[in-house]
Formats: sequence, C-alpha cells, structure tokens
Amino acid sequence: MSRNPTGFTSMMNDAGKSDSSVVPGKPLNKSGPSEAEVVEGRGLAKGNPPESNTLRTQSRESVPSALERIREAAKRDRKQRFTALLHHVYDIERLRSAYLALKRDAAAGVDGETWQHYGEDLEGNLRALSEQLKRGAYRAKPVRRAYIPKPDGRQRPLGVPTLEDKIVQRAVVEVLNVIYEADFLGFSYGFRPGRSPHQALDALAVGIGTKKVNWVLDADIRGFFDTLDHGWLVKFVEHRIGDKRVVRLIQKWLAAGVLEDGKRTRSEAGTVQGGSISPLLSNIYLHYVFDLWTERWRRKQARGDMVVVRFADDFVVGFQHHEEAERFLGELRERFAKFGLALHPEKTRLIEFGRYADRDRRERGDGKPETFNFLGFTHICTKTRKGHFTVLRQTMKNRLRAKLKVVKTELSQRMHEPIAKMGAYLRSVLLGHYRYYGVPLNYRALEAFMSGVFRLWRRALGRRSQNGRIDARRAKSLEIRWLPRPEICHPYPLVRLGVITQGKSRMR
Repeated sequence: MSRNPTGFTSMMNDAGKSDSSVVPGKPLNKSGPSEAEVVEGRGLAKGNPPESNTLRTQSRESVPSALERIREAAKRDRKQRFTALLHHVYDIERLRSAYLALKRDAAAGVDGETWQHYGEDLEGNLRALSEQLKRGAYRAKPVRRAYIPKPDGRQRPLGVPTLEDKIVQRAVVEVLNVIYEADFLGFSYGFRPGRSPHQALDALAVGIGTKKVNWVLDADIRGFFDTLDHGWLVKFVEHRIGDKRVVRLIQKWLAAGVLEDGKRTRSEAGTVQGGSISPLLSNIYLHYVFDLWTERWRRKQARGDMVVVRFADDFVVGFQHHEEAERFLGELRERFAKFGLALHPEKTRLIEFGRYADRDRRERGDGKPETFNFLGFTHICTKTRKGHFTVLRQTMKNRLRAKLKVVKTELSQRMHEPIAKMGAYLRSVLLGHYRYYGVPLNYRALEAFMSGVFRLWRRALGRRSQNGRIDARRAKSLEIRWLPRPEICHPYPLVRLGVITQGKSRMR
C-alpha cells in the first residue's frame, strides 16, 4: 500500500513485469530531486496495468510470463528504461488477442477493411503484419474523421483508425501498460485497468466527506486532445521507453493525420480520439504535466487538507483553505502554459463546497452552496436525515434530456417494429442507464428518466394507431411488461471503498 496524493491511502493491485532483455537505465536517485522536479528537465514516467498471464513448465511449476517480468522490473526501478519491447508487440499471439478484442461491428477506417473480412485469412494477415513490424515496414494510415453528438448539442470529433492500426495500437498498449501502471498515481482513474468512473466518483465523495474540504476547483482543460504537444509527449514517453522502434510507432500514429472529405491534414499537436493508444498517451502526458506536479504541491506547499481526483482530462481538486486554492489555480495555469495546455476560462471555477459551505454562505447571506459537475453527475451539498453532511450526486439534467432526445429519435425510426422488439430496445436503454446512474440518493432522477421513456413510447405507439392514441390500460400493461423499475446498482461510496481496500484504507 502506498500513500496517494489526495492524502488517502492507495492500494496498487499490480504485480509488475519485466523481461530478460531489459537494460538498466539510470541508477536510483533516492536522495535526489522529486519526480516532479525531474520532469522539468528529463524526468521519468509512470505506468499502466497488470496482466495475469502465466506459463507452466513441464514440471507444472508456475513461472512468470515475459510481461510479468517487465512489470516487476518497472516496479522495482522507477527510473529504468526498457530498450527491447517491440518483439512483445509483433508476437503473433498478442496480435491475435488484440484482433479478437476489437468490436466486430466497428466502423471501418480509410481502407474499408472490416473485422469479418480480415478474419477470413486471419493467420496469414497476422503473419504479414508481424513481419512488417519486425522489418520496420509498418506504416500508419490516416484516421477517418467521424462525429458523434455531445450532450450540449455540439459534435465531438472522433478518429476511426484502420483495422491493422487498431490491432497494433492495442498490442502496444498491452505492453506499455505493464510499465506505466507501476508509475501512475492513485488519484488517476481514467482508462486504467481495474479502475472505473464510479471508483473516481466514490473517491471524490469520500474525500470531500471525510477531509476538511471547504473549496473545490472544478477545472476543464480547453481542447486537451487537440493541444497535446507531440514534442513533449515523445520526451515523456522516452523517460521510460528506450526502445526506439516502439517510440517510432507512436510517432507514426501521431503524424498519420486525419482524412476528412478527401483531404489529409496533419498537426504538430493533439492526439485523435478514437484510437486505442490515445487514452494511454493522454494519461502519460497528464501524469508528467499534472499528476506529479500536483502530488509535490500537496506535499510541499499545502498546509491544509487537499483532495485530488482525475479521470482522463477531467479533474477536481478540493482544498481546506481558500488562499491555497487560489494559489494552486494560479500556479496551475502557469504550469499548463509551459506544456501547451490551458484551462477553459468559462468552465473552470473555484467554488465554496463542503461540510461548512452551507453554514458559512448563509451567515454571509450568499444563499446555498454552488454545485459542480463531474463524470455525468451534479454534485450538491446536502445532509442526511440524521443531519450529517453528505455529497448528493444527481444525474446531470442536460445528460438526461440528451438521452431522452436520442430515445425519441430512435423510436421514430422503429415506429413500425413489433412491440416486443421496441420493448426489448427500451429495456436495454433503461438497464444501461440504471447501471451507470443508479447511485445512492439518485432514485428520483432515475424515475424521471423512466417516466420520460414511457411517455415517448406511448406517444410513438399512439401515432401508429388508427385513432392516434393508445388505451391507458394497454399502455400500463406494456410498461409493466417491458420497462424495468429504477434500481440503485451501486453501494454508498464508503462501502465500496471499504470493500476494495478490505477495510485498510478509504481510498485506492
């Protein structure tokens, strides 16, 4: 167990791995500058997830796999650089595993290759791909631009890589994860094996509820995936990855560009969302730019309690003292500017929030404490029936409205489908919604969503009837038959964290 930067105890569920071809890098510098300071020059990085793949000898004794040895080496020496990794990437078994893990109905890239067609000669295609990687003949293709709607009505740009690029990226991520999971800090939750948005939400609720948090920095990085600097990213990767061939693979994907309307565009900044490699690269970048610096700031400069939770490029920081919160925000802006990032001026707020916020604001005549949004939930200061402070998490209203809009559009396209088919679709929508938003104290929002779905379905069924309406008794029977009632699927934050840490720590 290790102490994470939020001030809570963290548990690392990794089991590091290494490789016989690992070459030791710089010696450990136990008495030297902190990791955050090292990053300012040529510091080192932090890593990713564990993989439990073991082989057995003829005597049936369990022995570590190659990736397990890499992980062990990464955990043992945080400054070690790994110089021979590519042979793990072009391993046929790993490429096959990456192919099988892809979505079978995913959109094709610029070459039009589909999962099904590629699989018709899977072994031959994988052998050819492996040989290209081995010879250095592999070339990354541009990604195809696609757009998906955002809850606020705007379009989110995504990139669709070719199938072989997806396979190689997934294989590279699997190898690099075992190195970086040994390095990444406890308050980083996004796109990491064994971690989820609800763990981040629970960590934040527990941190605010158990620590002396009076102020919350609700921050947003402006266009993070579009402004991530390639030069800095490569330097950060090279802190841990000494295999130039793997680094060149990453550079190829960064330089591949985007194909849109027949025009290919390249940029010296940004990583296209949609590829398997993008989440890991973004975590590496923010690990050096934000995580290590924030950890050091908390240890060296914060005199009061300080809570940090980051999920990808979304993060929330809680403070005990207002002056420390303001100083942190000012220094964070300067820190980000050095690495080509900027906080969104309209979406970054420092608000009074915590167990004493309601009392203090009422005494000043400022009204109720402000709220903030994180991972789809609006966070609100409230009290339990016994008068104890707690953080109420409710479904963001714009997320709820946006999802109902999607259901309405889908029902209009399914207007003439059999009722059983429409009911099965709506059941899956509701169950998926409950699985994510079914947190304690959010039952009313779940009911509101279910009522909205039922209202839209009844209206759709009425449109296809002769008299333009559906009988109330008939509608009620359909609701009972097909629409599941709201369900709280998640435990209270302290309960979940207590289970994860087996009672030894409140935070992971």
